[in-house]
Amino acid sequence: MKKHHIDILTMGCSKNLVDSERLMAQLSHAGYTVHHDPDVCEGEICIVNTCGFIGDAKEESINVILEQGQRRSDGKLGRLYVMGCLSQRYLGELKAEIPEVDGWYGKFDWTKLIEDLGHAWDRTLTPNRTITTPSHYAYIKISEGCNRHCSYCAIPIITGAHVSRPMEEILDEVQQLVANGVKEFNVIAQELTFYGVDLYHKRAIAELIDKMANIEGVEWIRLHYGYPTDFPWELLDVMRRHNNVCKYLDIALQHIADPVLTAMRRHITKEETYAFVERLRRELPEICIRTTLMVGHPGETEEGFEELLEFVKWARFDRMGAFAYSEEEGTHSAMAYEDSIPDDVKQARLSKLMRVQQRIADELQEEKIGKIMKVVFDRIEGDYLIGRTEFDSPEVDPEVLVPVGDQNNMIGRFFNVEITSAESFDLYGRIVSPA
Repeated sequence: MKKHHIDILTMGCSKNLVDSERLMAQLSHAGYTVHHDPDVCEGEICIVNTCGFIGDAKEESINVILEQGQRRSDGKLGRLYVMGCLSQRYLGELKAEIPEVDGWYGKFDWTKLIEDLGHAWDRTLTPNRTITTPSHYAYIKISEGCNRHCSYCAIPIITGAHVSRPMEEILDEVQQLVANGVKEFNVIAQELTFYGVDLYHKRAIAELIDKMANIEGVEWIRLHYGYPTDFPWELLDVMRRHNNVCKYLDIALQHIADPVLTAMRRHITKEETYAFVERLRRELPEICIRTTLMVGHPGETEEGFEELLEFVKWARFDRMGAFAYSEEEGTHSAMAYEDSIPDDVKQARLSKLMRVQQRIADELQEEKIGKIMKVVFDRIEGDYLIGRTEFDSPEVDPEVLVPVGDQNNMIGRFFNVEITSAESFDLYGRIVSPA
């Protein structure tokens, strides 16, 4: 094992990634060499940042802890620390079952890890994050927690109530990152449309994004994880005014059948959901909507599932993810309902829903052939430059492939690209001009 080397393994979402990046900056400042998600862990210290959202994510996190715990027992690892959502939620049980771990930290007390390593947390550190993404884009976390209590969701149990970061702090971070070469900012929160209510007694997301967009050097801003109920419509005005605010909105709708929406405690109806999507597209016709849907929630009948299929056919979402309901202990649905829909029925419904969406996605991809779109290039793979349009978030959305040719220094730069062909998950094109 390498002395003064630390490996950080991040599970779960981009909100966890931001925490890891903040920790990495402090560790580097303290004199450690830090590696994020290395193919092979060789450091004397390993830190696992866990996810505790759903069953599969919890299992993955536990398996990684056990793997590193075995290395610790075998003398291949000096110290092992665990932080994040899983240890926040199951600290007592995990401590008892995995004694190989030297220190456990939750979702909010992980800054103490620096002190336990014998160093002080430097609040003046600039920049305060070590970016692990390609250097031209970063995630900006604007709040923690959630005041919604959807029946199936464990996030409020783990993270508590919504807490917004002060606007000035966020804007300072954006300016720091711009100074270090970041051009694209993916704004994230458990519910970004609730931003500011606790600090400013109003929904302040539109004001925040307006100010971000006015910072010189900010090329793209993309919004993730909104909520349809009490949506701040002034946000669309900001999208219209600023070319650097992507016409992209990631907003989970979950279902359409009224009995399911009621059981989910979504505080919205079928009629209101249809009206919401119609208004988004009426006020901003070019908007790209990404959503997430759930099948198999207790109470979902065949008729309710058919309503969901018809909704997806009508809405023709640009991007859509879906998952089958899994009971999470401590949630309202786990306590109030019986998880009576068989797993094979859930999976059959999920597959049918995704087949419908796949046909829609293919058709929408085909419609882009011949269009000229602004693209940023993230990396080179084989003979292709791999990039994204403003309608494509990193990791989760389709990509644009352009032959490399003799082009150099293209990564992190923006170009106008003519789309020449399309597949389900990729577009192909040729560079027309710098953007």
